[in-house]
Amino acid sequence: MTDQAARPAPTATTAPPTATTAPSAATTAPPTAPTAPPTAPSPSDLWTDVEALWAWVDANRPCDGREGLLLRMLKLTEEVGEVAQAVIGATGQNPRKGVSHTWDDVQSELCDVVITALIALRTLTPEAREVFGRHLAGVKARSLDGVSGEVPGGASDGAS
Repeated sequence: MTDQAARPAPTATTAPPTATTAPSAATTAPPTAPTAPPTAPSPSDLWTDVEALWAWVDANRPCDGREGLLLRMLKLTEEVGEVAQAVIGATGQNPRKGVSHTWDDVQSELCDVVITALIALRTLTPEAREVFGRHLAGVKARSLDGVSGEVPGGASDGAS
């Protein structure tokens, strides 16, 4: 979904900030209290936007039926490949191209993956919001219920 020609060439190879590396000035803004950008959609706006994007994609689909459904699902793989391309470009791993992307490009491509996945889910069911909400609640329960040292399923992680 990114226009490759419009992207300015980055000037330095930098790693994304992690818990063990300090972020560089080139990759992040100065630390501030976490706040949502004023243009960030609320969850209800997110699903309104997903519905609108799904309707637009659906109205402009080149193929119907099973083939159209399969192609819609494959679009997700294309977007994941663009994440990989951006990571390779941000780290300069292609000696022929050098540093060709930034970590902002990686963030943008990850957003494209999320948007494409939500549209794919909406393609499969008109209850995408509810399906996603139930699934997220299940992942949260099995992941975060074990935060106190218990591994989901009753086994200990050895950290206690």
